[in-house]
Amino acid sequence: MRSPFIALLSLRQRFQLPRIFTGLIASTVCIASVISMMIAVPTRGGAQADGGFPKKTGVLEPGTQHPMSDLHPDAEFPVAGHPDWLGVTDDALWVASSNVNHVVRLDATTNKPDVVIDIAKPCSGLAVGFGSLWIPSCGSHNLLRADAKTGVIQATISASPADSEGGIAIGADSVWLVTLPAGDLVRINPQSNKIVANIPLPKGSFNPIFAGDSIWVSSNDGNALVRVDPTTNKVAGSTPIGAKPRFLAAGEGSVWVLNQGDGSVSRVDATTGKLLATISAGIPGLGGEIAYGGGSVWATVFGFPITRIDPATNKVTQQWTGDGGDSIRFAHGSLWLTFLTGAKVWRLKVPGA
Repeated sequence: MRSPFIALLSLRQRFQLPRIFTGLIASTVCIASVISMMIAVPTRGGAQADGGFPKKTGVLEPGTQHPMSDLHPDAEFPVAGHPDWLGVTDDALWVASSNVNHVVRLDATTNKPDVVIDIAKPCSGLAVGFGSLWIPSCGSHNLLRADAKTGVIQATISASPADSEGGIAIGADSVWLVTLPAGDLVRINPQSNKIVANIPLPKGSFNPIFAGDSIWVSSNDGNALVRVDPTTNKVAGSTPIGAKPRFLAAGEGSVWVLNQGDGSVSRVDATTGKLLATISAGIPGLGGEIAYGGGSVWATVFGFPITRIDPATNKVTQQWTGDGGDSIRFAHGSLWLTFLTGAKVWRLKVPGA
């Protein structure tokens, strides 16, 4: 869910490169970007090629696309750094900001940020369950468990997230995370805070979700949605879907997968594992996220901060272009959207269908 420049900063931190070295690379990137802009003018919504991915075009059906300036936030939360992953509780949202090493609580009643948890490079999603907020750390290479209201750290679990753009899931009375060194899906017992199972996955599978009594993991390398049976702790099947699948949502009896390779969304039956639909959305590329709520599926990527899909028709009905985006949730009667490069989170009225 990060831009290439943010990934560059993480590269410097990971390999402890001198700051001046990063500056030289950044300068080169900026010069190349200027030259690129002089050569080609981006189409609507910043639809230029993204790291070898196809161009973002969105859905070109007349009346579908709208500018972000049409939407006016009910609340705007300032969040230092690059606000990214979101986690929903019964009275708030939590947002992670990896580059400044913290997770911030956004109170849904006061519309103000309050509690801040210091975490070394929070990454790979946020999950809420068993009265706690579960925070993977790419800095300490652990999984942190915090009180979902106060933010007080309750446990530190030796489970290093396998990918900063992975995810974490709650289901079947357990917490699930894909971890290093083997890339296994680990199952954590929230009563003991111990790993109770290690489940081998196909290479390049990082993002889990619980739906229909199964754990589903998108295989970015294998172009598939992998099914794990929590009663046996084994892979139980695999469904071929779109190119480079990454982020997942559950709703309407289905698993919804944002495919970074071609910008489509795959809909898979959460009971049978059957591919029900492949929905063209025109939003390929790195980063992004997908969520379900309010009777719609919501996707976000840079340039196209909000894409709305109607589960009744399996079609994109609305799409907003412009600034903002990278994480999205429907919660507390509102649509919540991060503006990763703008250091803020927006709370929006649900747009009219």
